[in-house]
Amino acid sequence: MKKLLSMLLVLSMAAAMTGCAGGSTSGTAPETEAPAESTEAADESAAEDEAQDAETADTEDVAEVMSYDEYMAADLDSQVTIEAYVQAKQSWWENQATVYTQDEDGAYFLYNMACSEEDYELLTQGTKIRVTGYKTEWSGEVEIIDASFQIVEGDTFIAPALDVTEMLGTDDLINYQNQFVQFNGLTVEAAGQDEDGNDVAFLYSYDGSGSEGDDLYFNASYNGETYTFTIESYLCDSTTEVYSAVKALEIGQTVNMEGFLYWYEGVNPHITSVSIAE
Repeated sequence: MKKLLSMLLVLSMAAAMTGCAGGSTSGTAPETEAPAESTEAADESAAEDEAQDAETADTEDVAEVMSYDEYMAADLDSQVTIEAYVQAKQSWWENQATVYTQDEDGAYFLYNMACSEEDYELLTQGTKIRVTGYKTEWSGEVEIIDASFQIVEGDTFIAPALDVTEMLGTDDLINYQNQFVQFNGLTVEAAGQDEDGNDVAFLYSYDGSGSEGDDLYFNASYNGETYTFTIESYLCDSTTEVYSAVKALEIGQTVNMEGFLYWYEGVNPHITSVSIAE
């Protein structure tokens, strides 16, 4: 009898333990499902945050673009972001490009901007680009260095030549620095002398020490004042019409010119065309 009771007691305890084990198993199922739902919700939240961050970044990029007046007011060595249109390309070397750009309000000279050779080919006249770099000054020339850029699809702009002839010799001229300009009715003056002591209309390099293919320097006067003009050989090399035209100049001729209002220790235009005034 005692054995029977003992056996019944053992069976009852075993059944009870089995019930507890089953209850434990059923209780763990929701716990394994809950983290999955939580992970999915977290992923969706993270995706929404990334989308919002991207939208905010785009908005900030647009907001950071400066007007020309804001750019000119910015401190030297400060980071600037501008949008402008390519007017001419001066050079490309070792993934760096030097480019003349302009918008309806002013001009920007981009010196040694990061640029692949493939992208350089895309920088055709009138192409709009957004540029971020550092505003600096070198011998009076205000420019952007250490820059990167991206092409902005949409409208194009080619600046007409602004006649600044009457501004020669005035303090106002520098306000048009780097713009595409024209000079009309200037008189060719002697640029120096050749080996025989004869006056010449142009020099290879600024001191006459250069040779064919180097920059050309020549002088022209207006209202009794003489100014120096340059054919920048990287911009207009010895195969261009303007290079040949300057080599053919004669002292006393009256000329009209177009080019970019570059600055070096004073006005030093980079000329792109020269014609004899009729």
